Amino acid sequence: MATASSSPRSEQSDLKGLKGVIPLIGLTGGIGSGKTAVSDQLGKLGAGIIDTDVIAHQITAANGSAINPIREHFGPDYIDANGALDRSKMRTLVFNKPEAKKVLEAITHPLIRQETIQQAFQQAKNGVPYLVFVVPLLLESGTWLDLIDRLVVVDCPVETQISRVMQRNNLPRAEVEKILRSQASREDRLAHADFVIENQGGLDQLIEEVNQLNQKILQIQKG
Repeated sequence: MATASSSPRSEQSDLKGLKGVIPLIGLTGGIGSGKTAVSDQLGKLGAGIIDTDVIAHQITAANGSAINPIREHFGPDYIDANGALDRSKMRTLVFNKPEAKKVLEAITHPLIRQETIQQAFQQAKNGVPYLVFVVPLLLESGTWLDLIDRLVVVDCPVETQISRVMQRNNLPRAEVEKILRSQASREDRLAHADFVIENQGGLDQLIEEVNQLNQKILQIQKG
């Protein structure tokens, strides 16, 4: 199996250094589609999982690398009593003020990118058969499609998304719908997909779909 050290560009400054060394799989889907359930199962099957949402939560947790810059730019009101980002307050701000969203992204995106690259090279070095980058806003970023070899989209009806998120996050329907409007459409995601996981049945059905997906990814030729 190829390792990161076998790449002609093994410097850990750009994910392109892993192209042709190991299959790079993007995994996305709208909020509430079930991306985590799919990536968890792929991880159990041996894939290397890099979840940018998990990284985002890590850097905005108490003592995270984004906390001090966020406090400096937005003030202490946006840091909760535990020293972490007040997500609810920040969510309201960025939805109502596009300029605030740009400032937040200017702080967090470079930190997320740095950690993503570091994790990717480390997992490739550890010998996983392929890497899965879980990116909620993969299409919206405008950069990921050029980096990955294949795109997996986790799909379900919009009403299912809304129901799941309302229950999981205890959010009113109007706020969930607002989040959905800020994301790529279901149709756009499906148009870009190489593989689609239909997540509207039970867990057993999802596991079987993911098992089949794993076999297809393992067949991807490197290089």
